[in-house]
Amino acid sequence: MRFVLASASPARLSVLRSAGIDPLVRVSGVDEDAVAAGLTDPSPAELVTALAVAKAEAVVPAVAAEVPDAVIVGCDSMLSSPDGEVVGKPGTPEAAAERWRRAAGRSGELITGHAIVLLRGGTAVARTSGHLGTTVRFSEPTDAELEAYIATGEPLHVAGGFTLEGFGGWFVEGVDGDPSSVLGISLPLTRKLLAGLGVSVVDLWTAPKPE
Repeated sequence: MRFVLASASPARLSVLRSAGIDPLVRVSGVDEDAVAAGLTDPSPAELVTALAVAKAEAVVPAVAAEVPDAVIVGCDSMLSSPDGEVVGKPGTPEAAAERWRRAAGRSGELITGHAIVLLRGGTAVARTSGHLGTTVRFSEPTDAELEAYIATGEPLHVAGGFTLEGFGGWFVEGVDGDPSSVLGISLPLTRKLLAGLGVSVVDLWTAPKPE
């Protein structure tokens, strides 16, 4: 049984490797805007979960042919800002700067959606999904610090315009909830979803198991 990560996120890959799993990475290439456009007034949790499902489902045919027995995990995250706006990746320096100025000194909720498809013998035999919210407390970077952070390019391509494990970690006061979800993949939620499909996460570990 192989763990397949349907994401190009280096942070998610790093979290899994640090937790004993060396997944196959198969990027979905899902058009996120198209998925979102197909939903009718979704809640933030519904939106990230739908995107996670789309990503996992998109790689099923290729993975089924390559690895007949696998769990495919899709993920998506968005930040519900202090102003109640749901935001994904800023995309531009201007958008990143504006989001940080509005979030500085306040708290937002990072919402992470997960979806898992279980393959047996090349056939999808079960599916599950779920979401998790984690509160992130932002500090107040100076104008010079914010300018330097945005110049790294890091916040442009991550949900909410910040990271916990990179340069952005200097400007996060704290996290209330699951830290791994802020990195892009919630280990506790993934374990529970896998258990619901009859798969124990310890059986997927590639690191030596204790005697």
